[in-house]
Amino acid sequence: MVRRLLVAVALLGMLVMAALALAPIYYGPLLLQLMAGAAAGSVGISVAARRLPGWSAAPLSVVGLIGVVLLAMRVSAAAAGVDGSLPALREALRSSIPRLLLALIPIEPQPDTVLLPVILTWLAGLAAAELGVRYHRVLLSYAPPTVLFGGALYLVGPNGTAAGWVPLAFAGFAALGLIVSNRPPPAEEDRLTEGQRRTLRLRVGAGAAAGLAAIVVLSQLLGPSVAAKVGTSPAEPRNMVTPPQLDSLDESPLVRLSGWALNHDQHLFDVEVTGTDAPPPVRLAVLNDYDGVTWRVGATYRNAGRIVAGKPVLTDPQVRQVFRIADLDGRLLPGIATPEEVNGVRVAVDTTDGTMILSDGLRPGVQYSVVSRAHRPDENAMQVADVPNTDAVARHLALPGKVPDSIAQLAQHLGEGVSSPYQKAFAIVGWLSEHYKVVGDAPSGHAYPNVEYFLFGPKQAGGQKGTSEQFAAAFAVLARLMGLPTRLAVGFRVDAGRNEVHGGDAVAWPEVLFNGVWEPFDPMPKADTVQRPTEDDFRPKPPASQPPPETVPAPSGSVASQSPKPTVAPTGDASAQRSSTGVMVAVSGGALLVALVAFAAVVPLAKRTRRRRRLAQGTPAQRIDAAWAEVLTGLRLAGRPAPPQLTASEVAHYAATAATGRAHSKPRGVATIRSATPPVDDVAALINAVAFAGPQTAACPPARARSRPPGPPCRPSRTSRSCGPGGGSGAACGGRSTPARCSGSRFRPGCRRG
Repeated sequence: MVRRLLVAVALLGMLVMAALALAPIYYGPLLLQLMAGAAAGSVGISVAARRLPGWSAAPLSVVGLIGVVLLAMRVSAAAAGVDGSLPALREALRSSIPRLLLALIPIEPQPDTVLLPVILTWLAGLAAAELGVRYHRVLLSYAPPTVLFGGALYLVGPNGTAAGWVPLAFAGFAALGLIVSNRPPPAEEDRLTEGQRRTLRLRVGAGAAAGLAAIVVLSQLLGPSVAAKVGTSPAEPRNMVTPPQLDSLDESPLVRLSGWALNHDQHLFDVEVTGTDAPPPVRLAVLNDYDGVTWRVGATYRNAGRIVAGKPVLTDPQVRQVFRIADLDGRLLPGIATPEEVNGVRVAVDTTDGTMILSDGLRPGVQYSVVSRAHRPDENAMQVADVPNTDAVARHLALPGKVPDSIAQLAQHLGEGVSSPYQKAFAIVGWLSEHYKVVGDAPSGHAYPNVEYFLFGPKQAGGQKGTSEQFAAAFAVLARLMGLPTRLAVGFRVDAGRNEVHGGDAVAWPEVLFNGVWEPFDPMPKADTVQRPTEDDFRPKPPASQPPPETVPAPSGSVASQSPKPTVAPTGDASAQRSSTGVMVAVSGGALLVALVAFAAVVPLAKRTRRRRRLAQGTPAQRIDAAWAEVLTGLRLAGRPAPPQLTASEVAHYAATAATGRAHSKPRGVATIRSATPPVDDVAALINAVAFAGPQTAACPPARARSRPPGPPCRPSRTSRSCGPGGGSGAACGGRSTPARCSGSRFRPGCRRG
């Protein structure tokens, strides 16, 4: 009896050690208390029912589990200030696993974050107690507590402290159970014979040897890899799930400032601020990343409960705010930095900057309260503060792309003779507040060209004035050029007490990291500030231009030999440059004139040469084709191109009517074709003969066809006989009988129609 109780105590101790392993990532001791109670209840029911039939343990344990779940639901809901009714139980069970992987550490004990650990602890205790107490399988009963302990360690991941006494205590309870479960030696009459004893010893020895060999092999195989991971950080299971995301409008809320400035009467929300007489602005978002075009939030949000910060980072007084949303939309949740506690809504928080989002999105009527630590800058401490320059702040120093030279020159000008980081930031504030003007209708934009135009653009064209967007963006770019880790924030100006916040209260401001704390700066000019011209204090250098060539290359050809060499008068660089320019103009003009004259002379000569070559060389069929091409070219140059659907005979008729002006009315500015002498009917007949009767018909071409050109494809001819020595008729001879009086390729007057 006592041994069984000691085994139950050992199992209970192992379960409690699993709860202690999980407790570091939870806020407060509530989870440890609930898991320990579940372990004690499950093991106690099994011990109490050990004399009952084995089937009775399951119903009794289910009843006990229901009671523990309801108790954990009620207690955790009351502690977190959320709904603890039965309808909320289903939703808590459904979202337990996602909430555990997405919750902000330290996790606040709530129904959806404590029910799963409590249920798993109860089931592990039930299985272990039944195996170890009822069925005396002590070593096998260690499996459920060991799995629970390993799961707790995996869930904690790199967020816990180094392993201390908890694993040792877990191993100690396991050893206790094995020791007390050892059976007493059998009675004298039950002793084994010598042969049986020898056989048992052999079996035990063989088993021990096999176990020892297995341990040695496993240590050799797994030992090096396990030893290599001793100094590494455990895996983070929360990286396997995607955290809540922002849409494009919330990812870059800086672009909303211009819209709010135009709709300055838009009612966004109400807030009541207590705990300070001069509250800082209510922060909506922090923009960390800049790609040269857009500032982005770039945050990773984790679901949180009421407690959104572990240990207080700042020691400043607490500021309480009560919000009621009106027309403000999106997911970003306003609140004064740095929030520590949020009541009324379930939020997700970015632990690096403390900004909050509402996963379901804002809607009119949402109410919540925030408790924050409002930081008060200490200017005396900032005078000697330093800024980090490590990889941890590389994103806050990055300026991708090509920064305009004018902005880089201004940053260099403002940093001359200044060594203190705070003095550099103060120099930027002084420059912006003294030389630029705040307007409410400036267009949105914070890319490099927008910042450059804001800094150096002409005033009459909209330059050197803008909203807080341009002031904050210009400060951030200049500060990063000077080596100051900088980010932007977007929020709203408020006063102590009740506030009705409108679109005109929206503002952006820069923040610089000094000694691990982000200090805000205000580069906006005061109401009574007189704007000074930027040209009086700084003027960016123009970009370096390419020098002109030292010598002018001499023109080639006859023009160079005919043009006299220019004489350079010794009157300085200006007169030499004018003389060189005049020479270049004269040479270029002369070369152009020579080219025009050569073109006017060469083109007609080339055309005439080509015509003679085409009409006098080649076979008779080739000369007939060339003559027909000349006919078509002449019609096209005269402004009377032959339609493509006409046959050769129709083209000849068209050329005759076009020559006398009967084909079309005379267009304005187009000269009529003079009468064709002789007509082109013979050329049309010959081109038909060549096309349809074969090249041999060209042995007797009309003489006048030598000066006539080809046309579009001819219609098929019914006759294909040639105009040879035996005579012929049909289309090949003009459609009528033709006497055969030819000699070679020259036409004689006897070879004519009818």
